[in-house]
Amino acid sequence: MTTDTDKFFLGESRFFWGAEKPDDLPPAEKAEVAFAGRSNVGKSSLINALTNRKTMVRTSNTPGQTRQLNFFNIGDNFTLVDMPGYGFAKASKTDIKQWQGMMKAYLRGRVTLRLACVLIDSRHGMKPSDLEMLKLLSESAVPTRLILTKTDEISKAEKEAAVEKLVEAIKKQPAVHPVPLLTSSKTAEGIPELRAAIVETLGLLRV
Repeated sequence: MTTDTDKFFLGESRFFWGAEKPDDLPPAEKAEVAFAGRSNVGKSSLINALTNRKTMVRTSNTPGQTRQLNFFNIGDNFTLVDMPGYGFAKASKTDIKQWQGMMKAYLRGRVTLRLACVLIDSRHGMKPSDLEMLKLLSESAVPTRLILTKTDEISKAEKEAAVEKLVEAIKKQPAVHPVPLLTSSKTAEGIPELRAAIVETLGLLRV
């Protein structure tokens, strides 16, 4: 059954812009939701599940395939921004420095950025690179939601433990919503809740 929330994600969605440098960013027009996370956290798969598509964002088993900010028009309702994965070891120091600079410039200066979704692998929990991203988002005053991914691969007790650890870890992060969302791109767990959180934050139902 399609809900009022779902309709914002099930229309035509398309990639329309890629940016590797701050000067390459598209005009700031529609409200934007950025997705960030460590490499191989399942970001591409989750975005595909969120928009009910299989190939809108290409998935890969090789970490670090997203090397730019990728902008997607989601049904002419808002813009979804797929950010480069962070925390991978195989990239060169030059590439890492460039991508970090790009992300910082975007997060700190984008007037249309309304929400950042930081993805955490539920099997491994939060890592130092995740905390660095959350600190940057808090410093930039960007409202943030933590999204646990791949929850189909852990037990109910492990889910509860993962949420408890995250809640404790984000107590000193003022921009982060206190309740993490649990999701699985395979079973669709948490997808309706994530859609609802985005719609609520962007105020789409009032439009």
